[in-house]
Amino acid sequence: MTDAVMEEIRRAQEMNLGGDRAGARATLERLWETADDALHRCTIAHYLADLQGSVEDELRWDELALREFPGLTDERAREYDATWQARAFLPSLHLNLADVHRRAGNRGRARHHLTEAVAALDALPADDYGAMIRDALDEVREAIDTGSTAPLRPASQAQKKP
Repeated sequence: MTDAVMEEIRRAQEMNLGGDRAGARATLERLWETADDALHRCTIAHYLADLQGSVEDELRWDELALREFPGLTDERAREYDATWQARAFLPSLHLNLADVHRRAGNRGRARHHLTEAVAALDALPADDYGAMIRDALDEVREAIDTGSTAPLRPASQAQKKP
C-alpha cells in the first residue's frame, strides 16, 4: 500500500541523515500535528526524539512513541510493509528510552527499558536492522554498567527503521 505520510517520514529521516536536522524536525512536527494513526504517530515521535536539543525533550518524544505503540496492530503495520509486525517496534522503542534515561542519569529506568528491549528481541528480523539494534543494546548495556552518561554517537549517525 502506498502511504504518503510514511513516505514523508522517510524523506524527513533522509534529510536528518543528510545533515538537515532543522528541516527534518520541521517536517516531522508538521506531520505530528495531523497524524491520527498509531503507525504514523509512533514513527514520527520515534524520529523526532533524535532531533531534540535536550535530553528532557528527547525523553518526552521517546515516551510519546512508546505511548502510541499499543494502538499499532500487526494488520496496520503490514498495510505499509507486508514483512512488519508491531512487536518488532518494541526493541528500538525501549532501546531509545534506555539510552535517554542513561544519559539523564536515571540508571534504574535505563535498566528497566533495557530489560524490556531484550525481552522483545525475538520479534526482530534476522537482518542488518536487527543486528544494528542488538549491537546498540550491547553498547547501551555497557554504558549503563560503567555509569556513563555520555552520548554513544551523534543522533545524525543513527539509522533507524520504524
